Amino acid sequence: MNKPRIGLVGVGLMGHGIALNIARKGYALAVLEHPGNQPLDELRALGVTSAATVQALARQVQVLILCVTGSPQVEAVLLGEQGALAALQPGTVVIDCSTAIPASTESVARAVAAAGGRFLDAPMTRTPKEAAEGRLNLLVGGDAALLAECLPLLQCFAENVTHTGAVGSGHRMKLLHNYVSLGSVALIAEAAACAQAGGVAPQVFVDVLAKGGGGGVALERLRPYLLQHDASSLRFFMSNALKDLGYYTTMAQDSAAARGIAQAVRDTFAHAVTEGGPEKLVPELVDILVKNPL
Repeated sequence: MNKPRIGLVGVGLMGHGIALNIARKGYALAVLEHPGNQPLDELRALGVTSAATVQALARQVQVLILCVTGSPQVEAVLLGEQGALAALQPGTVVIDCSTAIPASTESVARAVAAAGGRFLDAPMTRTPKEAAEGRLNLLVGGDAALLAECLPLLQCFAENVTHTGAVGSGHRMKLLHNYVSLGSVALIAEAAACAQAGGVAPQVFVDVLAKGGGGGVALERLRPYLLQHDASSLRFFMSNALKDLGYYTTMAQDSAAARGIAQAVRDTFAHAVTEGGPEKLVPELVDILVKNPL
């Protein structure tokens, strides 16, 4: 693709970093004006423009990237009464970087194709830090030739791009990834709460796990909170964790797959949202389980 005009819906913690890197690489970029956006000043200084409606945005772009909360938002942006599909130009590529239910993704992709567009699901892993650095991981479902066409754009904000298979497989792999990641964090958080209740010093707890089978990414993301009460190493809201685990259990149920452990992890995050509120960060699960054991 020779520098197509890009539209982005969802300039949140992740989307802001994506937008910065696209603009810095010389693409013409327009974003949807929305109350949930991060401040746009830095983007405007790079020449990024904005549109007041999804349809106004869709009319002016060749690639439309979605970075919204989940399936209801994706469906509203694309299929709603004032959604983008009615305004898509022929051949427009829709790239969904959100986390979504695969069955919904497949339905949306069919609707995009019927409207004359093309579709990739490209959910992300990693954090807002890597988004700002242009070092996300993308898990891409869809046609391999279309992915190759879009690769220069995706590499503006992604360090690793993995083709996972057909449309919907990117979102399946993202849910599998987030279940394992959040499940590992929840397990360590519950163990840490038990350690505190039993008088095991946090430094001892972390050191022993790190030298044995408990070591790994999940522990390292929790380490600053366990030792300094610093939650910034995992800036992921409890409500988003609950949403992702709910999507995972739905996917597993749709596939008639085992989900007993996943249901317990989902229930743990539901408890955390009830006791601590939706905007607590995931590392704070430790203190919630200390104060309000499940």
